[in-house]
Amino acid sequence: MKLHILGCYAATPRTLTNPTSQVLEIGNHMFLIDCGEGTQVQLRKLKIKFSRINHIFISHLHGDHFFGLPGLISTFRLLGRDKELHIYGPKGTKEAITLLLKLGDSWTNYPLVFHELTSKDPQLVFEDDKVKVETIPLQHRIYTNGFLFKEKVGERKLNIDAVAEYKIDKCYFRNIKRGKDITLEDGRVISNKVLTFDPPKPKSYAYCSDTGYFPDIIGQIQKVDTLYHESTFLESEAHLANKTKHATAKEAATIAQKAEVGTLILGHYSTRYKSIALFKEEASEIFPKVELADDGKVFEL
Repeated sequence: MKLHILGCYAATPRTLTNPTSQVLEIGNHMFLIDCGEGTQVQLRKLKIKFSRINHIFISHLHGDHFFGLPGLISTFRLLGRDKELHIYGPKGTKEAITLLLKLGDSWTNYPLVFHELTSKDPQLVFEDDKVKVETIPLQHRIYTNGFLFKEKVGERKLNIDAVAEYKIDKCYFRNIKRGKDITLEDGRVISNKVLTFDPPKPKSYAYCSDTGYFPDIIGQIQKVDTLYHESTFLESEAHLANKTKHATAKEAATIAQKAEVGTLILGHYSTRYKSIALFKEEASEIFPKVELADDGKVFEL
């Protein structure tokens, strides 16, 4: 699991910083999470192939999380895309996108599939044999969801030495990795535990932006490997955080501590501060394992 930060700053774009957007890489999936202005340029800079993005998750319809989406959809059309593009976002996402396409007479030549969200409870929105994704209802000024990505348990790993010892033919390898025992020609049954190793522990990633301090999410994100939580303000501006339904670095760290997560990644910084190092300094007083998102940064989760 790999996280590519395309943008992680609040409000308006600047020459050196971008609003929120990131790509979560899980196996063959490249999930785009939020799509602020400049997302296309950042995808180019990080050399992420547009054609690998088939699922886009939009947390809410504020511009710094959403205004890059119409342009990206248009670029996909210009590049000759023919694969379906699935977009998961609040009710109104489809209306906003299709109105722009209609006014510009620029309908896509590929299927756009909208999955509009209205539930205020966690909801499973995507699942295949490798991963599942569910919403994390958040507390912001408008309807907003975070997203929880969970890997599924993978295939068992083949013990090559054991397989060679029992002279097991390659044609049985697939069944062995799926957990099957093997019966030899002489009738002996070889336990799968002898022939395989446990698969890697499935990883999980929780994306929470934008939100005020909202302890209701703690149960859902309990013990996730990595939590990305907005930290728009420092505690000195807690009054602004409360007013705008954003969080401080201290509040993000408190959520991480109570949820017993593995690592906390901070982001969605207000540009009023001279250094993002201040956010880590504040959060580390509450929670020890803190990382700072920054544009172009890549995390191996």
